[in-house]
Amino acid sequence: MSEVYHLTTPLTEDVTRKLKAGDIVYLSGTIYTARDAAHKRLVDLIEAGKELPFDLKGSVIYFVGPTPPKPGEPIGSAGPTTSYRMDSYSPTLLKHGSKGMIGKGKRNQAVKDACKEYGGIYFGATGGAGALLGKQIKSAEVIAYPELGPEAIRKLEVEEFPVTVINDTYGNDLYQMGREQYEVK
Repeated sequence: MSEVYHLTTPLTEDVTRKLKAGDIVYLSGTIYTARDAAHKRLVDLIEAGKELPFDLKGSVIYFVGPTPPKPGEPIGSAGPTTSYRMDSYSPTLLKHGSKGMIGKGKRNQAVKDACKEYGGIYFGATGGAGALLGKQIKSAEVIAYPELGPEAIRKLEVEEFPVTVINDTYGNDLYQMGREQYEVK
């Protein structure tokens, strides 16, 4: 049976270990945006032993390239991007303290294994609902790599941002679980 949680970032491992695939989570607090180009830069900084533009400890990273905001709004449409492009980088970020990722689509086995080992969660956000998701973002500030345009790293303040646990810390995968319900045995 799925549970519903209202959580505030940063996330701790005590919290992430309670979550199960299929749980509904409403996130509030600070999350960061990053896509593939930014992920590569973050991992390069880690490998070089240099300081990152934000603290990974307990962080949640949203795979999004938002559209420009309308006047008076903090952000435009902010729907999730396909997550597999971050698969080669996510285990390193989890190893160094990140606790959550938000995107759409399935992840590879290395990411699932890293979630188990490091207490991370992969959350799914509803694709095609970027305008609605953007309404849960109360502020947005570019904090690194402005030359990447929509793919720059942003610090977002979110309120009740709706996500679903896809991959939990126990190796469960909501996509596989759903498929198994309908397979003919």
